[in-house]
Amino acid sequence: MTAKLIELKNVAKRFKSADGSARSVLEGVDFELADGEIVALLGQSGSGKSTLLRIIAGLISADGGEVKYRQQPLYGPANGVSMVFQSFALFPWLTVQQNVELGLEARGVSQDERAKRAEAAIELIGLSGFEGALPRELSGGMKQRVGIARALVMEPDVLLMDEAFSALDVLTGEQLRDDMLELWDGKDTPMRGMLIVSHNIEEAVLMADRILIFASDPGRVRAELRISLPRPRDADSVEVRALIDQVYALMTARAPRAGKATEEAVSLHLGYRLPEADVSRIEGLLELLADDPFHGRADLPQLAEETDLTDDELLPAADALHLLGLAQLAHGDIVMTPLGKRYVEGEDVRQEVFGQQLLAHVPLAAHIRHSLEQEPSGELPEGPFLKLLRESLDAEEAERVLKVAIEWGRYGEVFEYNYHTGMIHLPEGEDEDEGQG
Repeated sequence: MTAKLIELKNVAKRFKSADGSARSVLEGVDFELADGEIVALLGQSGSGKSTLLRIIAGLISADGGEVKYRQQPLYGPANGVSMVFQSFALFPWLTVQQNVELGLEARGVSQDERAKRAEAAIELIGLSGFEGALPRELSGGMKQRVGIARALVMEPDVLLMDEAFSALDVLTGEQLRDDMLELWDGKDTPMRGMLIVSHNIEEAVLMADRILIFASDPGRVRAELRISLPRPRDADSVEVRALIDQVYALMTARAPRAGKATEEAVSLHLGYRLPEADVSRIEGLLELLADDPFHGRADLPQLAEETDLTDDELLPAADALHLLGLAQLAHGDIVMTPLGKRYVEGEDVRQEVFGQQLLAHVPLAAHIRHSLEQEPSGELPEGPFLKLLRESLDAEEAERVLKVAIEWGRYGEVFEYNYHTGMIHLPEGEDEDEGQG
């Protein structure tokens, strides 16, 4: 039986909202990382993937459930677990060598031993000759290599990678990913398991033995895909493209969408995480879908290639089209609805249709509009809406969701926003009409 490196049972994590109430970020998470396994976590932003990684790294504690490393309860950072961050997290005043040695120094390793191990890790990750360089003298890819060397120098048997390649350009990210797989397959390090948080579906399929899809609010595992293909994997092979299709289908699977936003729906779903998609990208994707070679229906992976959009850009735009009833997502495909076709063909009706669909299918927008209509002045500050969102979202995510709702609402002429005062108000002329009615 394969040994378990990491084991989570019914793990939960809650953070305090701005009003002091507990907000559930993770709930009922069951997860295992086996010896010799690479696992990738995929899910939309805010689903709790990075929080889960920090729990496994021992940087924060779980509020419920069990967390074990090699069958032992985990109450803090473990010697055998290291983490690589998206932001590089290098100290700008320290050299490459000094940055890599930091963890060893904190652990009380002697100076000679530190230097020996740091030099070996720097050579392993391909940075020999840059030991004395400062971070400002390095490219983004080289900085991330320093971050990886700093993790590897601790000789971990579990490596956690939080969006480790996402801040890099595509070619640099691919090269670093390939180098990491060479290290893994070459057994030049004591690594026995890797857990990778990513937004890149192709990257996950090329690297992982198993992919977990995370759901949001609260974060939990909702789907799993095992991959038995040997590495290295050819990104253009039929088998890999089929797996990518399968992951897209899992990522976009959802419960049937309800119809109009009733008062009950408003109270239940105000905190829905609106996708990070601006109107121009939503419309651009719909126009592309309507045109050759798709004629209203496209395979999402093929669409990603045609548009050069990253998964983190394409999926939110596709999600927005589905949410607004302009397209449907099913089995990894996106299909334009008759309303979507009407939207593309009639530029003069776009704003009207967008506003109607926004009120019908986005409870937050419907709630804002209803609140403005009830207010004699036809305007309200954004503060109360932010406070409402913070009951189910953290402060940063609440601001992001309200920003999206405001952008969509302004385009659909549902309401306006004054960026100087932070006031949301009915469109010009409508407040007078409401007052007279």
